[in-house]
Amino acid sequence: MKIIRLDEADSTNEYLKRENFSGDVCAVAACQTGGRGTKGRSFCSERGGLYVSFQREYNAFPAERAFEIMINACTAVCAALASFGIAPVIRWPNDVLSGGLKISGTLIENTLSNGNISRSIVGIGINVNNALPTELKDIATNMRTILGKKTEVEDVLQALLKQMGRAFSVADYKRYINWFGSEITLLRGDKSERAVALDISPRGELVCSLGGKTVFVSSAEVSLRL
Repeated sequence: MKIIRLDEADSTNEYLKRENFSGDVCAVAACQTGGRGTKGRSFCSERGGLYVSFQREYNAFPAERAFEIMINACTAVCAALASFGIAPVIRWPNDVLSGGLKISGTLIENTLSNGNISRSIVGIGINVNNALPTELKDIATNMRTILGKKTEVEDVLQALLKQMGRAFSVADYKRYINWFGSEITLLRGDKSERAVALDISPRGELVCSLGGKTVFVSSAEVSLRL
């Protein structure tokens, strides 16, 4: 895989989309001026963190299997963090927490053609040594805080590259979820509902008990609060 290193980018996802490279490419930036998370949220991207996007091109990869891309990305992040002695937990579908605080986020942008994914860009941000804004102190953390020491960002990149080369299953993904059987909050716009989390379906849906019924919800419909 070709690796492109940038001192600064607005967003590594946007960089790969603009440059329109062919084949499998990885772009890494020391910082981002316009880092993005899911649903248009900003992602704090100060120096000292890992900000990387992976582009992969596919031949006839069905769009209905898109969740497999998320499975691989999130599980790879968890496996990489675990290799440094951190205990990660996935907050469905794409956030990774440690000690209840967010340490990593993933943004996936797919290009579709005739019902298939022709290209996928997977953006991953991991808080390594980067300073976090005061307003995030109650919801986010970094590796430096957890481990009590600095970790080389390059070492984290190499650990992630190793894991991104593997193929993970839904079962692998679920190994990093410790909240099945717990009460959760589902957010649909301004509406919130209490439910009990039961499982993750093979299609990546969250399986819940809601109002006495078993329901399957997609990440496009709801957000999850633990």
